[in-house]
Amino acid sequence: MDIEALKLFVEVAKRNSFAAVARIHNQDPSTISRAVANLETELGIRLFQRTTRSMTLTEAGEIYLNRMEALIDYMDNAREEAHSVSARATGTIRITATLAFGQICLTPLIPKFREMFPDLKFEFHLTDDQIDLVANRIDLAVRLGSKIEGDVIATKLFDARYIVCASPHYLRDSRPIAHPSDLTEHKCLLFRAPVHNQNWMARDADDNTFAVPIDGDIYISSLVALQQAACNGLGPALMADWMVQRDLDEGRLVNILPDYDFSGGHTQAAAWLVYPSRRYLPYKVRAMVDVLKRHYAHGQ
Repeated sequence: MDIEALKLFVEVAKRNSFAAVARIHNQDPSTISRAVANLETELGIRLFQRTTRSMTLTEAGEIYLNRMEALIDYMDNAREEAHSVSARATGTIRITATLAFGQICLTPLIPKFREMFPDLKFEFHLTDDQIDLVANRIDLAVRLGSKIEGDVIATKLFDARYIVCASPHYLRDSRPIAHPSDLTEHKCLLFRAPVHNQNWMARDADDNTFAVPIDGDIYISSLVALQQAACNGLGPALMADWMVQRDLDEGRLVNILPDYDFSGGHTQAAAWLVYPSRRYLPYKVRAMVDVLKRHYAHGQ
C-alpha cells in the first residue's frame, strides 16, 4: 500500500478539500483526487461521500482515518528515531512564527541552519495568525505570550523586556524625556492592536507600577513597520528588546528610559518554542529546539 496515498487521504480528510491539499503540494487537484480514488479501489470501500457541492467522510472513512492517522504518525516517528542513530536531521521541518519574529530572529539564522543540517529542508510559515499546528503539519512554532495553553508541548525560549525607544535625531530635536510622565508631551508611535490601550504601564526599580497616558497620530499594525518608523525619527515607540537590540547596538535607536520596564496592549512576556504533543519527538525537531535554545542562552 502506498504510504504517500495514505498521507494524502489524511490531509484531505483534515482539510475537507482536494484543492487545499493540492496547493500545499503544488499539484493539480485531479492528481490528489486520483490518488485517493486509487486508495478506495485498493481497499474496496468508499472513504468520502462526494457531491457537486460538498465532500464528507463516510462512516468507513472515519474509522479508517482514526486508525491510519495514528499509524502514519507512528511510522514517521520510527523513521525519525532510526535517523537519530546517525544524528542526522533529514526530511522537511515546518516552522511557524509571527512576521516580526520570523523576519528579525529566524531568517538571519537560516545560513547557520543550513550549515548545521545540510540534509534538512526548511519551510517557514510567517504569519500573525495562530495556526493549527496539526492541521497545517507544523513541526515547531515560536509563540509569544505569558503562557501557552492547549494540547501542545512548550518550552520557554527567552523572557522579553519592553522598552521605550526613539532615534537620536528625534531626541535631539524634541523635549527631554527623563521620566515616563514626560511621554505625555510627545506624539508617540502606536501599534494598532485589536484593542487599543491608551496607557503604557511603567515599572521602576522598586517594582512600583503606574500608568502613563499616551497620545499619538501615527498608528501602525505591523511591528516591523513600527520599528522602522521609530528609526526614521517619527517618535517614541514601545518595542520588545529582541526587536530593536541591533538598532540599539548600532545607534539607530536609544533606550530613552533604561531604569524602567514597560508594558502595553501588544506586549508579550516571553517567547516559547511549541510543538504538537507526540509520543515521540522527531529528531529534526529536537535538534532545532536545541540549536535555538543554545543560541538565545548565549545572548543571541
